[in-house]
Amino acid sequence: MTLPLLVFSQVPLTEAVEPVDLEEYLSAHPMPVESGPLRDLFEFPSDDIEVVYTPRECRTLVSAVPEESEMDPHVRDCVRSYTEDWAIVNRKYHKLGTGFNPNTLDKQKERQKGLPKQVFESDEAPDGNSYQDEQVIWACSIFDLKNSLPDALLPNLLDRTPNEEIDHHNEDQRKSNRHKELFALHPAPDEEEPIERLSVPEVPKEHFGQRLLVKCLSLKFEIEIEPIFASLALYDVKEKKKISENFYFDLNSEQMKGMLRPHVPPAAISTLARSAIFSITYPSQDVFLVIKLEKVLQQGDIGECAEPYMIFKESDAAKNKEKLEKLKCQAEQFCQRLGKYRMPFAWTAIHLMNIVSSAGSLERDSTEVEVGTGGTVLWHLQKGVRSNPEYTEALLHDCVDNFFLPDSQQEGDRLSDEDLYKFLADMRRPVITQLKIDISPAPENPHYCLTPELLQVKLYPDSRVRPTREILEFPARDVYVPNTTYRNLLYVYPQSLNFANRQGSARNITVKVQFMYGEDPSNAMPVIFGKSSCPEFSKEAYTAVVYHNRSPDFHEEIKIKLPATLTDHHHLLFTFYHVSCQQKQNTPLETPVGYTWIPMLQNGRLKTGQFCLPVSLEKPPQAYSVLSPEVPLPGMKWVDNHKGVFNVEVVAVSSLHTQDPYLDKFFALVHALDEHMFPVRIGDMRIMENNLENELKSSISALNSSQLEPVVRFLHLLLDKLILLVVRPPVIAGQIVNLGQASFEAMASIINRLHKNLDGNQDQHGRNSLLASYIYYVFRLPNTYPNSPSPGGSVHYATMARSAVRPASLNLNRSRSLSNSNPDISGTPTSPDDEVRSIIGSKATDRSCNRMSSHTETSSFLQTLTGRLPTKKLFHEELALQWVVCSGSVREAALQQAWFFFELMVKSMVHHLYFADKLEGSRKHRFPERFMDDVNALVSTIAEMVERLNTSLAFFLNDLLSIMDRGFVFSLIKTCYKQVSAKLYNIPNPSNLVSLRLDFLRIVCSHEHYVTLNLPCSLLTPPASPSPSVSSATSGFSTNVQDQKIQHYLAGLVLTELAVILDPDAEGLFGLHKKVINMVHNLLSSHDSDPRYADPQVKARVAMLYLPLIGVIMETVPQLYDFTGRPSCVAVDDYESEGGSMISQTVAMAIAGTSCLDMKSGVANVLTCLFQSGRQHSTFSTESSRSLLICLLWVLKNADESVLQKWFTDLSVLQLNRLLDLLYLCVSCFEYKVLLFKPFQVSSKACMGILHATPLHNSRKRSPSGSAFGSQENLRWRKDMTHWRQNTEKLDKSRAEIEHEALIDGNLATEANLIILDTLEIVVQTVSVTESKESILGGVLKVLLHSMACNQSALYLQHCFATQRALVSKFPELLFEEETEQCADLCLRLLRHCSSSISTIRSHASASLYLLMRQNFEIGNNFARVKMQVTMSLSSLVGTSQNFNEEFLRRSLKTILTYAEEDLELRETTFPDQVQDLVFNLHMILSDTVKMKEHQEDPEMLIDLMYRIAKGYQNSPDLRLTWLQNMAGKHSERSNHAESAQCLVHSAALVAEYLSMLEDRKYLPVGCVTFQNISSNVLEESAVSDDVVSPDEEGICSGKYFTEAGLVGLLEQAAASFSMAGMYEAVNEVYKVLIPIHEANRDAKKLSTIHGKLQEAFSKIVHQDGKRMFGTYFRVGFYGTKFGDLDEQEFVYKEPAITKLAEISHRLEGFYGERFGEDVLEVIKDSNPVDKCKLDPNKAYIQITYVEPYFDTYEMKDRITYFDKNYNLRRFMYCTPFTLDGRAHGDLHEQFKRKTILTTSHAFPYIKTRINVIHKEEIILTPIEVAIEDMQKKTQELAFATHQDPADPKMLQMVLQGSVGTTVNQGPLEVAQVFLSEIPNDPKLFRHHNKLRLCFKDFTKRCEDALRKNKSLIGPDQKEYQRELERNYHRLKEALQPLINRKIPQLYKAVLPVTCHRWIFDFPLSAEIRRV
Repeated sequence: MTLPLLVFSQVPLTEAVEPVDLEEYLSAHPMPVESGPLRDLFEFPSDDIEVVYTPRECRTLVSAVPEESEMDPHVRDCVRSYTEDWAIVNRKYHKLGTGFNPNTLDKQKERQKGLPKQVFESDEAPDGNSYQDEQVIWACSIFDLKNSLPDALLPNLLDRTPNEEIDHHNEDQRKSNRHKELFALHPAPDEEEPIERLSVPEVPKEHFGQRLLVKCLSLKFEIEIEPIFASLALYDVKEKKKISENFYFDLNSEQMKGMLRPHVPPAAISTLARSAIFSITYPSQDVFLVIKLEKVLQQGDIGECAEPYMIFKESDAAKNKEKLEKLKCQAEQFCQRLGKYRMPFAWTAIHLMNIVSSAGSLERDSTEVEVGTGGTVLWHLQKGVRSNPEYTEALLHDCVDNFFLPDSQQEGDRLSDEDLYKFLADMRRPVITQLKIDISPAPENPHYCLTPELLQVKLYPDSRVRPTREILEFPARDVYVPNTTYRNLLYVYPQSLNFANRQGSARNITVKVQFMYGEDPSNAMPVIFGKSSCPEFSKEAYTAVVYHNRSPDFHEEIKIKLPATLTDHHHLLFTFYHVSCQQKQNTPLETPVGYTWIPMLQNGRLKTGQFCLPVSLEKPPQAYSVLSPEVPLPGMKWVDNHKGVFNVEVVAVSSLHTQDPYLDKFFALVHALDEHMFPVRIGDMRIMENNLENELKSSISALNSSQLEPVVRFLHLLLDKLILLVVRPPVIAGQIVNLGQASFEAMASIINRLHKNLDGNQDQHGRNSLLASYIYYVFRLPNTYPNSPSPGGSVHYATMARSAVRPASLNLNRSRSLSNSNPDISGTPTSPDDEVRSIIGSKATDRSCNRMSSHTETSSFLQTLTGRLPTKKLFHEELALQWVVCSGSVREAALQQAWFFFELMVKSMVHHLYFADKLEGSRKHRFPERFMDDVNALVSTIAEMVERLNTSLAFFLNDLLSIMDRGFVFSLIKTCYKQVSAKLYNIPNPSNLVSLRLDFLRIVCSHEHYVTLNLPCSLLTPPASPSPSVSSATSGFSTNVQDQKIQHYLAGLVLTELAVILDPDAEGLFGLHKKVINMVHNLLSSHDSDPRYADPQVKARVAMLYLPLIGVIMETVPQLYDFTGRPSCVAVDDYESEGGSMISQTVAMAIAGTSCLDMKSGVANVLTCLFQSGRQHSTFSTESSRSLLICLLWVLKNADESVLQKWFTDLSVLQLNRLLDLLYLCVSCFEYKVLLFKPFQVSSKACMGILHATPLHNSRKRSPSGSAFGSQENLRWRKDMTHWRQNTEKLDKSRAEIEHEALIDGNLATEANLIILDTLEIVVQTVSVTESKESILGGVLKVLLHSMACNQSALYLQHCFATQRALVSKFPELLFEEETEQCADLCLRLLRHCSSSISTIRSHASASLYLLMRQNFEIGNNFARVKMQVTMSLSSLVGTSQNFNEEFLRRSLKTILTYAEEDLELRETTFPDQVQDLVFNLHMILSDTVKMKEHQEDPEMLIDLMYRIAKGYQNSPDLRLTWLQNMAGKHSERSNHAESAQCLVHSAALVAEYLSMLEDRKYLPVGCVTFQNISSNVLEESAVSDDVVSPDEEGICSGKYFTEAGLVGLLEQAAASFSMAGMYEAVNEVYKVLIPIHEANRDAKKLSTIHGKLQEAFSKIVHQDGKRMFGTYFRVGFYGTKFGDLDEQEFVYKEPAITKLAEISHRLEGFYGERFGEDVLEVIKDSNPVDKCKLDPNKAYIQITYVEPYFDTYEMKDRITYFDKNYNLRRFMYCTPFTLDGRAHGDLHEQFKRKTILTTSHAFPYIKTRINVIHKEEIILTPIEVAIEDMQKKTQELAFATHQDPADPKMLQMVLQGSVGTTVNQGPLEVAQVFLSEIPNDPKLFRHHNKLRLCFKDFTKRCEDALRKNKSLIGPDQKEYQRELERNYHRLKEALQPLINRKIPQLYKAVLPVTCHRWIFDFPLSAEIRRV
């Protein structure tokens, strides 16, 4: 079954299919009674949706409501709006939808608790045994092997159990204790907030800004003589606004308070507060805390009164005692007489900037803030005493030292707010005072708090405790928050009075303010809040007096609690008094000097604002309160001719009075309707009933003009009223008025205004939070108020013709009572309509009347009977209707905020169903058809605008799935899909639209009952047989996406999107991969964690929905990220050689799922090509690939096994192999990443070693299993295994986090691999009966082996080995006959695990290995194959693995021996002996290993050892080859490419020998002989003769290299290594062997490549002429017993080119010094022969000498080029100077020289870098011979410099200077004088004498040539120099002349025989070197 990606053109996947009619299906297929855990999958639960009434939280102990019992309708509505319960629709299971998937990080941690820690070998610390100890433990004897302990044996391993039973047992073991939830182990993909998550809106609540707690601690003056009163308030200088009400406090002592006793009634505790909480919504730099002080009124102006405070100091108290007593006395008198009046005294300000901005954390310790210029205010910040480090609240401790007096030059000593702003920047005249204040961020819920209305805030444990006052904020700018509490306060600010023009005495003026409800003086209401230390409320308030000022300014704030219901008689009364400060006879204390007032209502609206009032001189007349003082009342006297002389401001803070004319008018009209009171007065208009309709409509449309702030404050009430008008058209003058359209328009425009102006207030989906909370908490259908006195107020509903009196029979005040949990389903009618219906008894009501229900006449009772009257409308129906019919700007406005109307509609629908008890009923009949039509029309319209309204629509449909006919909703989804598809065809870049469609789908599918919606238990159309058509290779359940869409509609859509977007041919959708994969991942991981689907049976059903996912992912194999890290260097052209011609065709066929190829041969190629061509598609990211694969594993884990088996049966071989490829990829993808970032001590990948790595091109020799992976990928440990976590990989993770991550990783790796194992078992069961099983089983084995090679937990490996044993026992021929390479791999893997540090792994691995031998033996009484493979594998492991532990492996070997001993069945056969032989053999290899470990750091020794091991396998070609490969690998690591190449040449020679024995092919090399030109050493490979090895024997030479292709591979690699070594001539020789093979195979392509490479090689020889360097050679001798085997051995070492003696000396000295200790090692500095007797036996000595290649003269004929002179070298020479008396150097006549010529056992380059010296000869030169050699050398240099081309003048002059220069002509001259002056006595020396003479002759001749040459080269500047040289030359020539010309006469007679001083030493090969 594959998705026909190529078939899309005929039946596009995007085609919208007809969804199933879900309701009909469910009624036709009722749920089986015994459905058990599957119950939830059939139908939604019955309690899915509920309507809950939640009491709203109230901050205060008693809720704020008016005290009056009689309230007008508006007040009643407001109070109801602030106190009613929230009406919440609760989708009980909503949190189980994908939007709340617990697999996101925070929740995932909880679900990962209790995971077992998986044990990984890579995490275990390697054993710390040092080699020395180990050598003690490890004796290499067989005896030790026999005595070691085996691991535990597996029980019943040797029993002959039937395969079925074994499988069964394995499965039980595998399936026990598995981790249930796969996704809990897999980190969720990085996503922003999931698009489908709709956050629950915040509960509407009272607004507070940043809250500061201000505590007033003390107020202290220099002298204490009278009580002082203080107030605090906040000011914003920039906005010029007071931003809080006043807080009054006094800190007077009891003694001071006592002075006022007669004037002050007992104080209420609420007025004793000394701390207050201020709120600041807009913190800024400009906020000041202003403190004002007042004192009792006294005679004298402020300057006089304050003087004592300024002149007396506390320190002088004793001195001034009398004066102070006098002052106190005066003060007492004033308090007695004037105690109820105050005068302003001083003020100061604190700059709050630094506190407010960091209210969260006050970090400064002490700060001085300078304010203004006159003085400074110091405030000290102290950190709160912190006993607890978490306590972050800091205190601001303020010490205010200076207060400022109002400046007496200001007219009249006043301080108005206006001036305050100016003064804040310019403070002057300080009074020295100390006020201590603490300022800190207010705690979250402070105790003992009072609201501005003095209500106790919750948590008020004790009423007797001094309270903290919350101070009301007057925000600096508008705050947009709906009212939620009842508040009704009035603030009065008297500002100034001008009595300058008033006759009579009026100087010390105070204003008494009263709030009156009538005109009688007793009608003053006790509603004025007290200040400090006084009663809570009083009936009057006085302003402070400014002494002797006729035009005073006031700075009072009088706070009044407004009554809820105001009448025309409520007013503010101001009475002005003159206070006489002096006590005079007959003078009253206060004299009234004027009156004025403000009526509270004007035309029914609250009157507030700035007033400039005239003042009357006499009491106002009767009935004054309804008029304004501006009205000139007859006969009244006014100050200053009725001009305004008194300025006062009135401010209301009220949640009853909107203070907006448009809102007021709307509410007034609605309530007029409510009360049916006509005419209505609004403003100065009187509206009659017949005019009401137009007024109402115009007031609704005028709502647009209202201010935004009041609209937001009254938002809830306003929307409630508009909705009520839609639902209940009012009756006006007997007509029903339809206001639906007007209200709908008004709502749309209000909602848009909010969105536009409050855009910072939106969630990720653009929903305004105020509106969202209105819908969620506040909105309900108007007749569903629980326990409201009447249904939504008593609007006159159109139920029947009304007279003014209601029919007594209709008790309209009964409403349906509801308890939250169980709505009372009694027969109480719910609305007037129901009542009418129940009276008349008519059940049927004709609803077909005019849908717009405009003006229906209602004049008689009979009309109700005939049913023409529309009953009350249902809001959602009306809303849908209005929306569908609206047009123009209204339609645009409604669409802009579609989400709002959708959510409103849904909530209305739920309420309707809930209250009509329809939630239980059939979904088909819940809503009338015309409503469904409207919804359909709406959805179609909106789907057109998908770009803007995509998510709104999706959420709406998601909601509808919970309440409507689901089939209908599916059809709506289909509509949307169609609309989008139509658009897609017309646009060039579809990805945006497709992305939107994904969002849409994701939101719809996030429904909590998504699974149920997919009918997981249905089988709609089971096809009779697996249909042959490509598109539906399906079985009785659908695995095809199109079928899926019909049956499982939503899941089908999801998988379609996946298939379409991942289709490599999808244009432009690449960017959406991650998005669509995340959608599927999110769905599956949400199902995984869903408690409803925890039962495995249920999960299997859910997984069935996603079966096609497997197919979709199989299609993507070429695009998946390649986690296996296959080397990318396998070029495509390498593949083409094997069937490249048919790539395009086969790929197409493979994708389409039909293959035209012969399966066996073609599959591998097709898949290979597929991989290659697939790589042209964009590869998925690692994250996307991981997500896809984890989804695949989830389906495989949870789907029913029988279903999977049935499905696998229908897959073609090609597809099954594709599935196996996927599993292979999964193994790598979820491989465990090592804990704590230890380097993975050479992973098992590395242990594959060179054995399988070698020729790259060889990896395309695929096994016939058709898997697209070679054995290649296991070679390299990949760095990129950690890639997918990199983004989260913080470097500073704590150890615990890292360990937790490793714990999860380990469990994920184990579970993923177990799922893969389960699947492999199912595949094996499926194919074991088919004829194509071979190729599939090969693939299965490949996946198994790959998983063994990866880093696995012990738990997984046990099961893996069990499965592998079962597989081998069922199909032994698979391994031993077909998959021979896999047999080799398996042996390697098993051995690798036999050396594991974990005993359970060893137990299982050795059991598997033993059974493997046993099965191999049973097939042919011989297990040579396994024997061979195991030995080779061990050799390979040993050669390449760094962390190989032979101790563990030896235990495994012992275990295998034990099995052999206990195996009774085979006891009589040769099997136990063969096993023993094998084990002993392996043991031998192990002992070599120990040595290799010992020499790990010593490359030469290591290679020697490997060389020795390889030599030991001379009779076992396979193993010798393995070790040669190991050596090649080691050399490559060290960049010894020439040696590596030699190893490969030797390997090739070995293979050639074997091939020539086997078959005679002319074009193949004859054997080693053919390779002689490459290296003379190769002949040693011919040691294998027929009698030793029979190539036909089973298991011998069976490796992949013993083939023609293997030979070619080895040679190609050799050529590559030679090329890297720069030995291009050797490259040519290698190709000479290769070319005939390719020619015989007519392989033109290969030949062209080879000739290309040859051309490169030869051109490099040409270009690099003179610049090539091959190596430097040194002789190294070892002396001393410490060296063991090496003692007295001499070697020639080959080092890289240009290695200095010092370098090698340093290296060896360092290495051996470390090994033996620096004091033990000595380097012998000379090259003289070493006398062993003179050496210290306790030390180790090394002698290192530079040697040069040595050639005899005859050899030089053949060694012409630089390469010739540096290749195939066996002889080297070094010279040692000496004198006979033992010194190294002496005079010319006594200087001897020893030449030592060394011969090595093999020629360089060889397969190792040091070679033994086997032969040594010495030549001793006499002094004269030394002289001859020196002169010859000089002469040669001269000749070379003279004939150099191009000429090198510098070089020439250097040589000349050395030959004839004055300083040195002693040199040649001296030699001549010493040896030529006399003819020697000894006739033996005649020849030498003559030779030297001829040398000098030659020398002078050469000097002359050189001078001549130099002359031709020099410039004019060197003429002098040339003359000097010539002079010297002539001198030299003259001196030499006589010496040169003297001939020895004897020489020209008979010739004497001459003997040469030569000693020759011959070393037998193995003998030690004898000293000379």
